[in-house]
Amino acid sequence: MKARVKWIENRLFMGVTGSGHTIVLGTTEGPDGHKLAPSAMELMLVATGGCSSWDVVEILQKGRQAIDDCVVEVEGDRAETDPKVFVRIHMHYVVKGKSLDAKKVERAIQLSIEKYCSASAMLAKTAVLTHDFEIVETAVVAPE
Repeated sequence: MKARVKWIENRLFMGVTGSGHTIVLGTTEGPDGHKLAPSAMELMLVATGGCSSWDVVEILQKGRQAIDDCVVEVEGDRAETDPKVFVRIHMHYVVKGKSLDAKKVERAIQLSIEKYCSASAMLAKTAVLTHDFEIVETAVVAPE
C-alpha cells in the first residue's frame, strides 16, 4: 500500500493514494475563515468510522440480517500536549433495517472494533474506545 502527499501552499496538501484517489487535506483557512480541507486527524476519525462500518455491514449481511443502512458518528478527544494523539474515541452506530436482532448488531460492532478494523486497532494503542448503538426499524429493505 502506498500514498503520496504533496504540499500545495500554506498548510494545504494533496494526497494521492496508491489506487489513484486524490484528497486535499490541511489546516488552511479560506478568506471566509472556514477550513478549506479536513485535517489529517479528522481523516483518521473518518477512516476509522469507514473501516468499522464496512465490517458491521458485512457481518450483518453474512448473518442474514435485513440491514438497510449503517451510520457511525465518531467523536474523539486528543491529548493536550504534542503529539496530541487521540486519548478517547466514541463511536455511535445507527443501524437501520427490518427486524434486526440487537444481540447480532452488538456482536458485529464488537467484532469490528476488537478484531477486524485495523484503524480502530491502531487507535486503541493510545485511545480508550467506546461505543453504543441504536436500531431504527425500517419497513422496506433496500436491494443490495
